[in-house]
Amino acid sequence: MLFDRPAANPEAFGHLLRPADAIEPILARPVRDALTEWLTEIWSAEELAEVGLKPRQKALFHGGNGTGKTTLAHHLAARLGLTMLDCRSDRIIDKWVGSSAQNVGGLFDVLEGQETPLLLFLDEFDSLGEKRMSSGLNPGAEAHHNQMVNTLLARMEAYSGFIIAATNHPDKIDPAIWRRFDIHIHLALPGPHEVRRILKRYFAPFVLPDAALTAFAESLETATPALIRQVCESLKRQIVLGPKAGWAMEREAVFARIVAAVQPHADAGKPRLWSLGAAADKGVAALPWPFERDLAAYPPEPDPGAPSGKPDKPSQLRVVK
Repeated sequence: MLFDRPAANPEAFGHLLRPADAIEPILARPVRDALTEWLTEIWSAEELAEVGLKPRQKALFHGGNGTGKTTLAHHLAARLGLTMLDCRSDRIIDKWVGSSAQNVGGLFDVLEGQETPLLLFLDEFDSLGEKRMSSGLNPGAEAHHNQMVNTLLARMEAYSGFIIAATNHPDKIDPAIWRRFDIHIHLALPGPHEVRRILKRYFAPFVLPDAALTAFAESLETATPALIRQVCESLKRQIVLGPKAGWAMEREAVFARIVAAVQPHADAGKPRLWSLGAAADKGVAALPWPFERDLAAYPPEPDPGAPSGKPDKPSQLRVVK
């Protein structure tokens, strides 16, 4: 798959993501601090030049599936006022000998020819920057791959724009490629504080009392941001569509359907909601039902020192109009 370089445009290599479409990621403190440091040095280029330094231009984000690497890269591009080219590796890697290296060159030719700079985002970067091979088992394929990596090294070295790469497998990256990145940021799973904030964002327009939100966040401990978003969006779909479809709308029935339809990635482990199930998870039991859009609509939270009354009967969810 060789591109006609003079006629090529960035969208031949992937999708253009505009600054206006970016959303602010919810970040753990170490990642937030690293991002703030990088932005500060970018905005302090003149001061750095006085001491013989330039702002760093290339970063590698690594972490598990669904930890928000693309969202963070897009947000950073937006903070810099740049459109991001989300480059797809299948637009680069080709089966024909020498063509992948030529496609790498074509990509950078297009980037360098832009009147308005783009931030280049290379997702699943281990497919492009995997360690060079010398096993001798498949000399043709190994030479093809090594040629692509060598071209990538040279073009990255010469490129003056911003590059962010993302990988789930940092151990597969060629050491020389790894050294071309000035910044390496690990996106870990969100902590309890971040889980609460993600839930608040994606539950909207519904709201939850703090105690219930905290309890349910514990049910999603070890969940990725992507999984938490899926749970919240699935719940809102159930609230809207369930009564219309005649489904059972007791709280445990709704969450049982969500748990059955939304699964964590096999490599990520199972948060408590999946390991125990909706009926046994105390975080689900702590949720008020039905959900409201105003905290004042919920009854006052019980006083922990007051004697407990009889448990409420399961309530049916009202139809959302």
